[in-house]
Amino acid sequence: MVSSRVKIELITIGDEILIGQIVDTNSAWMATELNKSGFELAQITSVHDDANHIIESLDFALRRADVVLFTGGIGPTKDDITKQTLCKYFDTKLVFDESVIHNIEKLFSTRPNFVMNELTRLQAMVPENCTVIQNLVGTAPVTWFEKDGKVIVSMPGVPYEMKNVMSTEIIPRLQKHFKTPVLLHKTVQVYGYGESALALLIADWENELPEYISLAYLPNSGIVKLRLSGLMDDVLTLEFAMNQQIDKLTQILGNAIVVYEDILIEKLIGNLLKSKNLMVATAESCTGGNIAHQFTLIPGSSEFFKGSVVAYSNEIKTNVLQVSTEDLENYGAVSQAVVEQMAIGIRKLLKADVSIATSGIAGPTGGTPEKPVGTVWISVSSEELTLSREFRFGSLREQNIIRSTQAALLMLKEII
Repeated sequence: MVSSRVKIELITIGDEILIGQIVDTNSAWMATELNKSGFELAQITSVHDDANHIIESLDFALRRADVVLFTGGIGPTKDDITKQTLCKYFDTKLVFDESVIHNIEKLFSTRPNFVMNELTRLQAMVPENCTVIQNLVGTAPVTWFEKDGKVIVSMPGVPYEMKNVMSTEIIPRLQKHFKTPVLLHKTVQVYGYGESALALLIADWENELPEYISLAYLPNSGIVKLRLSGLMDDVLTLEFAMNQQIDKLTQILGNAIVVYEDILIEKLIGNLLKSKNLMVATAESCTGGNIAHQFTLIPGSSEFFKGSVVAYSNEIKTNVLQVSTEDLENYGAVSQAVVEQMAIGIRKLLKADVSIATSGIAGPTGGTPEKPVGTVWISVSSEELTLSREFRFGSLREQNIIRSTQAALLMLKEII
């Protein structure tokens, strides 16, 4: 038994979005949180600070959605027209709400540099027939309307204000107002197959999925994420059914499955290193420090990442990493012999437990018939084992750097 899903449309208001002055990060965040809570996104729309445009968009949204969530256009300045427009739409008027003033005064009491003025007091003017929800981190109140069984909510566009009220008020109220089924997502990350090859391999399994479980392919730089989405009223039954399907998938893909969760590969590797009290160092040529960069994006990476040398020139390879000049001359910088010496050299230099080294031809120039653009040698090293492999990634420079990074991280996973 599956209850019908509640459909939600997001409408962001502001000329600054439509002219590219700011990026609409609000919608992406809201979509993620609403999806987690079992709601279905019908559409995301951005509109000008124009009353007719707002009303037209609201009319269209209510034809296909049960809930319309507005962000933006409710500040104290003249271009913030959402409240007035909603008054027109719901045939009501603005009235003074004392509770909004009290909320603003309480907020300003913790901010000595903020003073109530005429424009701030205008925030207390709200549509007469709405339910007011206080904005505990900003001055613009949230307004909630109901019409013919549908809900319309207007929220501030400031991201931290919107996120606060969505998390603490709007989503809980929507869950109470509507009956929604349980929505579960499970992600399996697969390496070594292109999207089409993977789809052919698991076609029979995919065709036999029950109707309440759907599958999405999310390819990204050599890894394909398989996201299973299940929808049902009974969470325990759904959990069991989805785990059964993942067990069947494991029998087909085996070691090609990297991890059974939606996690960044660099974070996965970082967690493994921390769990084993290992420190990693990198020696990077063609990746130009990208592996180190991905590690240092992770909070707390100092617990597992020792440091890096970007050994782009042969001089750095020989003088810093102790790569043999003879091997560089005989085999070239992009070779097994050189990349293994780089991996061993950085591990010893920085006194790390494990290491990664990369050397390749990122492109678009520099290739030869024997070593075309996209040729990359990667080595990972520990005290007990040094492992190296050659890859041919293709002709696009940025793609080669990203794919080399992914491959290096997954090779490191093999030895830790």
